[in-house]
Amino acid sequence: MSEYRSVPVADPAQDRRGAPTQPGSRMARRAAAAATPPPPPDDRPSRSHRGGGGGQGKMRVLAWISIGVTSVMVAGSLTAYTVYRDAFGNITQKSVKEDIINPRPPDTGALNVLLVGSDTRAGEGNAKYGQQLARTADAGGKRTDTIILMHISPNRDKARLISFPRDSMVQIPRCKNETTKQEMAPHRDMINAAYNTGGIACTMSTIETLTGIRINHFVEVDFSGFKNIVDALGGIEICLKSGVNDKASKLVLPPGKSLLNGEKALGYVRLRKYGDGSDIQRIKRQQIFLSKVVAKATSSDLMTDVGKLRDFIAAAAGSVTMDPDLANDTERLIEIAMSAKQLTAKGVQFTTVPWVPDPENPEARVVWKEPDATKLFTSVKTDTEVAVPAPSASASAKPKETVKPQQVKVQVLNGTKTVGKAKEVADQLAEQGFNVVGVGNYEAADGQSVAKSEIHYAKTIDTAPDYADTLAGAVLPKPAPAAGKVPATNAQAYVPATAAAGTAPKSGPVIQLVVGEDFESVKVTELPDSVKQSTITASQQTNVCT
Repeated sequence: MSEYRSVPVADPAQDRRGAPTQPGSRMARRAAAAATPPPPPDDRPSRSHRGGGGGQGKMRVLAWISIGVTSVMVAGSLTAYTVYRDAFGNITQKSVKEDIINPRPPDTGALNVLLVGSDTRAGEGNAKYGQQLARTADAGGKRTDTIILMHISPNRDKARLISFPRDSMVQIPRCKNETTKQEMAPHRDMINAAYNTGGIACTMSTIETLTGIRINHFVEVDFSGFKNIVDALGGIEICLKSGVNDKASKLVLPPGKSLLNGEKALGYVRLRKYGDGSDIQRIKRQQIFLSKVVAKATSSDLMTDVGKLRDFIAAAAGSVTMDPDLANDTERLIEIAMSAKQLTAKGVQFTTVPWVPDPENPEARVVWKEPDATKLFTSVKTDTEVAVPAPSASASAKPKETVKPQQVKVQVLNGTKTVGKAKEVADQLAEQGFNVVGVGNYEAADGQSVAKSEIHYAKTIDTAPDYADTLAGAVLPKPAPAAGKVPATNAQAYVPATAAAGTAPKSGPVIQLVVGEDFESVKVTELPDSVKQSTITASQQTNVCT
């Protein structure tokens, strides 16, 4: 993986702490946006996705760790929202709903927050991190080096941070220009170009259009925000196998343990010339650092120290920009905080969208690897499980049998007029571990397509409903299983699309799935190897000093 080149954009929140209008008001933010001059063209050279290298240009990476910390910035709300209400009131708010002009995906009950790292040079402490050209006319401009989707499952028991390579060539949908509000035509460009001209609204719309995932909220943080949060936590301890003496980042660290303040932490997460110099190693360092930030931000030491907690909340609140729905929703802030605390122990997953070099520009751009990327997005979209109350106890109640997908034999029948639909759905089920034994068609009595998918099982087999329930739980929308099988036409054995499909168990009933017009997807729980290889959890991150 390589370091990605940023693109200049205007900074609508430049004067968010110094606007003449009421601080934090929508009018003040819009006035600041209108006063911001357009940025100069990005004339920096392209970078190869195959090499390392240093130089001033490569010091621009904020590193996605700097926005990951915003997912825990509300941890203080667990115990002290009322006490520190004024500090939370310092969160800069920006409403973008009216600027999203494309159809939006449905809300599945999950919590999806778009995290954007801005390398704005506006404000004290930021200017020295940009290139020379950025220290003059466009000192107020901002770019995004980082785009991450934080996904927390509907049950709030799983989390995944998905990083989108910023040099990804994608189709950007129609968007409003952030400054002029004029509509821009769809076009192919780098994914961070959406932020360049359309701001966070266009970035949200681009991600939603490409992935089909509904984005509920957004959070932005900049260089100074990252440093302030680390300093408010009293620094973060790291441990190095070998020392660092990097002139480009002006960072000198000895082997062994070091306590990094905000300034050194920023240099560390942006460090390139260390170890083997690869992007993979750098990303892993960032992930380890992020896990330490999460652990410290949700620790009992912070929660029980009134002074430190106050400083942390003030630093976090003053360092980020959010949509009003999130900034003003106390319950949602607490929900995120509690999830962050619980998931610290369980392990948050860090994933990068699988990619390959762009055939049109293999040295400087990438495209997403398919179908692997789509399967990753589908796993997020289909993460819709919610808690189901246990059935009431009964003396005559028969214990429910736990059935795994590998135990379920399935016959898939096409109830629509779409040719090949049964094979398509059968392949999806097989990829998720179900044992598909046959495909065919189902013709309704009226000759029309079946409106809603159906699941049928044999009336004579006592355990059949348990097998049917497992299949139903993997299909969206979820069908209600019914007793009594239906006649199939053109029935034939299923030929697996890949060798990964398993062998059907010798015993167990065959469950029928009749695919209806409402069929959306099979839930993705088994991800491709490319996604697994790019995923790391906190429990897998080791300290070289132990």
